[in-house]
Amino acid sequence: MILINWWKFLFFPAEFFFRGYFLGDFIFFSKFIPLLLYPLGLVAILLGIICFFEWKKRSWLQFPAAIALLIILVSSNFWVSQALMKSLERQNLPPSVMPNAEAIVVLGGGISSAAYPRSMPEVNEAGDRVLYGAKLYRDGKAPIVIVSGGRIGWLGGGLPESTDMGTLLAMMGVPDSAIIEEPNSLNTYENAVNVQKILDQKGIKEVLLVTSAFHMPRARLIFEKLGMKVIPAPTDFYVTEDKVKDFNFGTILVYLLPDPRYLNLNTIALKEYLGLLIYYLKGWV
Repeated sequence: MILINWWKFLFFPAEFFFRGYFLGDFIFFSKFIPLLLYPLGLVAILLGIICFFEWKKRSWLQFPAAIALLIILVSSNFWVSQALMKSLERQNLPPSVMPNAEAIVVLGGGISSAAYPRSMPEVNEAGDRVLYGAKLYRDGKAPIVIVSGGRIGWLGGGLPESTDMGTLLAMMGVPDSAIIEEPNSLNTYENAVNVQKILDQKGIKEVLLVTSAFHMPRARLIFEKLGMKVIPAPTDFYVTEDKVKDFNFGTILVYLLPDPRYLNLNTIALKEYLGLLIYYLKGWV
């Protein structure tokens, strides 16, 4: 009985902290615990356990396990993801007043086909591209909208993405006569090459280029390399200037834990930097 009381005495501060801080704030608790139970969190915990026991045994296995754990912690970190994504998104900020141009060019990559059980084409995070393109048209920024994008067969079938984008634009009030589809391009370079042909046919020199903010640096370089005059119209921003409210120990703790959302952002940013490198080596930018 005395032993039990001593254990209660020793662990009372931890119990008080857990119940008072964690359980007392259900919102925090509901965000904190799942991060430990998601696959990414479980893998990080298991790697940490491996590192500990292999370190105790002085085994060489501690080194690859520690490197793997470090990669997981860094690549799924809030602050790392924000810095990487911001380094791309801030390169082409939109002007306070968007100027007019001869055409709006919307690049594909944000639309899912109307495959069963979907009843219509659906947008993902990058679907802001087609939404913003429709807004620019309705604001009178250009008389036509060129939508560019096909579909890679082994990544899923369906109509070309340009067709699905045209459908969504029509639903948002853009007349069919103002929509030009380019359905054959399968990457950003082909977007630019095929759009240039359309612009040359119509004698268009200047366009509003709509794509995700992180993707704009590469897209703009390609279009300008081919001689087109581009006004960047970025959308789909991941990093904004909203201030974190109630920034405290709990917030820091949650941001330090591996989170699949930030792993995804880091993957997107690294993919974009890799694309820039490859396009540079091929002479496309």
